Parts: sequence; C-alpha cells; structure tokens
Amino acid sequence: MYGGDEVSAIVLDLGSHTCKAGYAGEDAPKAVFPSVVGAIDQMDVEDTENNAASADSKSNANPLDSEKGKGKRKLYVGSQTLGFHRDNMEVLSPLKDGIVVDWDMVDSIWDHAFRECLLIDPKEHPLLLAEPSSNIQLQRERTAELMFEKYQVPALFLAKNAVLTSFASGRATSLVVDSGGGSTTVAPVHDGYVIQKAVASSPIGGEFLTDCLMKSLESKGLTIKPRYSFKRKEIRPGEFQTVDVDFPNTTKSYKLYCQRIIASDIKECVCRAPDTPYDEAAYLNIPMTSYELPDGQTIEIGADRFKIPDILFNPSLAQTIPGMESFAEVAPSVRGLPQMVIESINRCDVDIRRELFSSILLAGGTASMQQLKERLEKDLLEESPQAARVKVLASGNSTERRFSVWIGGSILASLGSFQQMWFSKSEYEEHGPSYIQRKCP
Repeated sequence: MYGGDEVSAIVLDLGSHTCKAGYAGEDAPKAVFPSVVGAIDQMDVEDTENNAASADSKSNANPLDSEKGKGKRKLYVGSQTLGFHRDNMEVLSPLKDGIVVDWDMVDSIWDHAFRECLLIDPKEHPLLLAEPSSNIQLQRERTAELMFEKYQVPALFLAKNAVLTSFASGRATSLVVDSGGGSTTVAPVHDGYVIQKAVASSPIGGEFLTDCLMKSLESKGLTIKPRYSFKRKEIRPGEFQTVDVDFPNTTKSYKLYCQRIIASDIKECVCRAPDTPYDEAAYLNIPMTSYELPDGQTIEIGADRFKIPDILFNPSLAQTIPGMESFAEVAPSVRGLPQMVIESINRCDVDIRRELFSSILLAGGTASMQQLKERLEKDLLEESPQAARVKVLASGNSTERRFSVWIGGSILASLGSFQQMWFSKSEYEEHGPSYIQRKCP
C-alpha cells in the first residue's frame, strides 16, 4: 500500500499516434507530442570509410553486436525536434499493434515527458500508466521494472485504456469503441473490468485513413510537399513565391512523416462520414471543397471526403484506391465498425448485452470525425436485434474524445478511494515485477 496523497500523481498515456502526459485531477494533459522517434545511426555521422568497415563486420556479427549497435543511435523526441530537418534521420514507431517493440525508444519518450514536458523528477510522483486491453504479462513486468529501477517511481498502476475511457464518461459498464492512430479496438467493460474474450480489433485507424487519402491524391496527380522541402518568399505584399530546397540525405520515413502531418490535417478539415454506404455513382457530382496546402497551392477534394471515412465501415473500399493494393491480403479478415461492435457484444454474457447496446462509447482521435457517431448509430439500428436499444455516446467536445483515456486516468488517480490500489516500490522490492499481475488485474 502507498499513502501518497500529498503529491499529485502523474498520468501517462502512450498511444499509437500521440503520447499524453499530465497531472491527475486536471481536465486535460499538459503535454501532447508524437509517439514516434527520430533516430540517427551514429555511424551515419561518422565518415563513410568507417561505414564500409562496419558493414563488413556487421555481416558476420552475432545478434549481441547488433544490440550494441542499437545503443549507437541518437534519438530525437517531440514535435519541435522532429520538425527540424536532419540528414539521415529515420522516423520510427516503438509500438506495433499496441505492443512495445523497441524499449529504448519508449524509454526516450517517457524521459521526454517527465523531464522536458512536465519538468518533474519521477522519484517524487506516483505514476498511472494507460495500457492496451491486449497487453501481455511480459510487457507489464518490463514496464514495472523500468519504472521502479530506472525512474525510481514511488508507486505505479497500470490501467486498461477501455476502463479509463469508461470512467471518463462516468460509467462502470459500457462498450468502448476506441479508434486511434494505429488501430480501432472494441472492448466491453463490465463493472470496471475488460471482458478480454470479447475484445475485437482492426488495423484501420487514423494513420491508415491518412495513407489512403495521400495515395488517392497522388493518383490524381496531387503531391503533398513536405514543409522542409520549400521556402516561401514574399515578392509583393500578400504575394508569395515558393522556392524548392533540396535535401539529398532525407530518409523516406522522414518525408512520409512530414507528408502525413499535412494529409492528416486535410482529413480532419474536410472529411466526414457519409450518411449511407459510399456509392461511387452517387458521389460523382458532389461539390468540391478547397484546401490550401502549406506551399500555397490550393487543391480541390470531392468524393474522397466521404470515401475515406467510409473505409471504417466498409474496409474493402481501401482496395479501390490506387497504391493500396497491398491491403488486399488482410482485407478479408478485417471487419467494419458495426460488425465489430455486434460481434463483440455477442461474445459477452446474455445478461449484459442490453446494457452494452445502450452505452456504446466513442473514443480516440479518429472517432472525432464529423458524422461518425450518427452513421454508426444508424448502421447498428439496422443490424442489431429488435429488442436492443442502441445508443452511441460521444462527448460533444472533440478534446474529450481525443483524450478520453488520459482524462479517465486523471479522474481515477485523484480519487481518495484509489490511493490504496497503488503498486508501491516496497511491494516491488519484496515480490518482484510479476506481482504487478495481482495489483493491476
């Protein structure tokens, strides 16, 4: 048990798109920054002869040596740092399907959140960490190890994303539809616990939709110029001239990262879920919406405004976009949003199905899309059993939808009754990291 009421707890939510960090009891996170990391291999910085020599030695090196090589990277975290162009910088994500694949990067993200965003010493604050519903024991133990051994936190608690979203809306039982950057997850929560056997997920999230939009624009001959690739000069008051700037050592991943930022803004500004399933013929003569790109050119977007969001409901639409053919391999197994909701509810106990149908919560950045709530409710009314009273709930405030997991953590960690739930440092030292399974079920 940990009696840490005198200092405010820190709430940290490392999502697939952004990392949110702040103090428990506040209504929004203090820091929000991308959960990708810029990495420059130190060998790239050295001269090319060394490079050639290291390439030879790498070919017959054992796996341990490649681990050592990992330590020679310089990592850059935060939107400002990533916004600054650097030669040979790769932009990498430490997560794959919500699971950590690179602990060094996650460590650098946590470090950035504590020391540069919140300006705190983690030794002085208990920490509540949000985790995906599908998190495995090995990952939880590694998290506890890092937090207690490296950051020396006095106490830790790991809470499931879906449970926190449910708490943020003041419910203990609900069906949480969390559509974030990397994926969409449907998780039923009953009395504050996730029903694991009924969790459904799909690889279609905000980044997938952004990529679809980019490919669709490219097929029409519209290329998004990354911000670093041009300068705008004012030739007359209010009149600008764009001059291209050449950076030959730009990596593909950095260029894509910069293009995605712009494409994501286009998506958020002009896209909205169609009221009925997308039909190419019906949207042929739809009025165009204009969007001004950072380099000054104005593009017109027509049917794509409705087609891209509809991929959430009908994933096979993605295959009709030029350049997205690779999706065909996984497409048959990917279900649309209404099917995932019904499938998830049907896997739950009969007694709670009615309650789940009447409290479907929308959360995550992608769920903030216009008309998404109305369309999901309409489709579910058509496909759900007659007796079910379908109610899709979403906060009218897009900030609350986007940060619902963090807000739930903020509420939970500030409750007086929660203080006895912490997994304290003394318990960690006595029982070891595996004890986290008992403290944070």
